[in-house]
Amino acid sequence: MSGANARAKDTGRKGDPPPPPEPLDIEIIDSHCHLDLMDAIPAEAVAAARAVGIRRMVTVGVDLATSRWQAAVAAEFPDVYAAVAIHPNEAARGVDEATFAELTTLARLPQVRAVGETGLDYFRTPPEQHAAQQESFRRHISIAKETGRPLMIHDREAHDDTLRILAEEGAPATVVFHAFSGDAEMAKACAAAGYVMSFAGNVTFKNAEQLRAAAAVAPRELLLVETDAPFLTPMPFRGRPNGPYLAPLTLRAIAEVRAEAVDELAATVAATAERVFGPW
Repeated sequence: MSGANARAKDTGRKGDPPPPPEPLDIEIIDSHCHLDLMDAIPAEAVAAARAVGIRRMVTVGVDLATSRWQAAVAAEFPDVYAAVAIHPNEAARGVDEATFAELTTLARLPQVRAVGETGLDYFRTPPEQHAAQQESFRRHISIAKETGRPLMIHDREAHDDTLRILAEEGAPATVVFHAFSGDAEMAKACAAAGYVMSFAGNVTFKNAEQLRAAAAVAPRELLLVETDAPFLTPMPFRGRPNGPYLAPLTLRAIAEVRAEAVDELAATVAATAERVFGPW
C-alpha cells in the first residue's frame, strides 16, 4: 500500500507542489486530508508533513472504496488515522443498506477514528436530491453514535438544515465541522453546541472575510486546522496541489487573525486533535 495511492480523478490542481513552509516549533495534526487523491504516495506525504511539524494526519473517505483505502493506509502508517463515510454528493444518489453496514464495520477498526465526511452540500446537489442527502446524514449520525466515533461534517450552503438535523437526531459526543464554511454567527452557534470547527486553507483567500471573522470568534479549544489536501491550498499558492505539509500556513494565518502566538495556538490545536481523535 505504501507505494501506491488510489487517485481516481483529476482534482483540478495545476502546477508544481508549493515549497515547504517554515517548520512549526510545536507539532500539530492535519485533521482532514485525502491521501488517495494526492500525487505523492502516502509515505512521501507523511515524510513531507513531518519535516515541517505536521506529525500526524487524518485521511478521509468519500465513498465505500476510498473509505476502505483510507483504513488500509492508516493501518500501515502509525501517524495516520482514517475517517470513513459516504460524501453527501455521493449520497445524493442514494445509499444501500449493505454500504451502511460495511461503513459501520470499518468505523469500528482501531485506526478509524471518525465517521466522515458526511453532511449536506446544497451547492452541488439540486433540491430534489436533498432528501437523500439528509437521510444519509441521519444514518451517519447513528453510525457515529453506535461506534463511539466523532462525526466529521461537510456543510456547504446548508447551515440551517445541518444544525437542525444534528439537533433532531441528537449529536454524537464529538462533532467536527470540516473546512468550516460559516460566518461568525455560525461559529457562535457551533460553539454554543460544543462543536469543533476545523479551518482549511480557504481561510487565507482574499474573499474569505467571513471565514476569518469566524476563526477570530471561535473558542480556541474548539479549533482544528486541516488542509483538505489536495484541495483548498492556502495563499499564495491557491490552485496548486495541496498537501498536509502546508498546514503551517493556515495555522499561522489563523493565529494572526486571532492576534495569538503561533506556538500557543499550536499547542491548543494539538491538544484538541488528540481529544477529538484519541491518542496515537
